[in-house]
Amino acid sequence: MVKTQDIARFEGVRLFFTGVGGQGTLLATRLVGEAALAAGLHASMSEIHGMAQRGGIVESSVVLGNIQAPIVGEGQADVLVAFEPLEALRAINRCHAQTQAVVNLAPIVPFTVAAGQGRYPDIARAVAMLQEKLAKVVALDAEALARQAGSVKATNMVIMGAVAAMQVLPMSKETWDACLQRIFPPKLYELNQKAFNMGYEKGHP
Repeated sequence: MVKTQDIARFEGVRLFFTGVGGQGTLLATRLVGEAALAAGLHASMSEIHGMAQRGGIVESSVVLGNIQAPIVGEGQADVLVAFEPLEALRAINRCHAQTQAVVNLAPIVPFTVAAGQGRYPDIARAVAMLQEKLAKVVALDAEALARQAGSVKATNMVIMGAVAAMQVLPMSKETWDACLQRIFPPKLYELNQKAFNMGYEKGHP
């Protein structure tokens, strides 16, 4: 893990987020950006969410450190954050052999599959494929953990807790927590902090 005192020498990390509308992908992206800024890092963000309100694909990215371009192109993602297993497979071209990934195992079946026009991939095989191609994959049922924390709406914070625990970002646990307090109103902070901590436990090596 990059320690706080080593931030001046931190070169940079490219994170690519993918999910579907309504999963809180953009809020998670914002959390990373704010945590990075709080730690004294340069951060650039971008997002694509044209069909977000209809359950369409939502993609975003955060680039930290001494990297100027905010877009994560093919083969450039150092960290893949996938809120849905099928979307993790779709994003594999953004990754390289040293990419580390957090993948939510709870599927959201596309309309075409629900209408009988296609088949959803086998999740276990999808994870095995990701593990074969990437350096590390943390696969977890973030939705189930969020339900345990108190609300499935906190699924995105479970995932972000796992990302924070992967030891590739130079933000301390205290910095993440301070940003959670800033983003969420008091009545929602405790629930989302609990969800974040549950993900952190799952993602910690």
